[in-house]
Amino acid sequence: MQQTLADALDILKSNHLKITKQRRALLDYLLDHQDHYHEVTLVDEYMRGLFPGMSHNTIYRNLKEFEDAGMVEQRIQGGQGVVKYQCDFQHSHHHHFICENCGKVEEVDDCPMDRFQAALPGYKINTHRFEIYGLCADCNAKLNS
Repeated sequence: MQQTLADALDILKSNHLKITKQRRALLDYLLDHQDHYHEVTLVDEYMRGLFPGMSHNTIYRNLKEFEDAGMVEQRIQGGQGVVKYQCDFQHSHHHHFICENCGKVEEVDDCPMDRFQAALPGYKINTHRFEIYGLCADCNAKLNS
């Protein structure tokens, strides 16, 4: 599900975050690339190219504020911090398929946690992250053609 700039601006407003030209540019970047995780360092480089006086701390703080507002997902991939715009605000609990070739991210609604909880009687699972890695349909078709 592709989110729009209007959705993002509504989330900023509802979280009492001021709409600055820097935040708007960051949102534009994340919205234009919402089907992939991107290295935070590349996002930082992009933003500092647009706004040469912008500090690294400001960029990282904005990403953290966006994460706290539920707008972005951040994680570690290959030892690097990566970020992407949240793909589905209607279903905050979801998982991902991540293409190992092109990096495309596809949302997976099914959750296997009931089976794991049943296998751990007496345990309390607080949180989890479930990701599937492989080749997306496009990359798989290219590989087999």
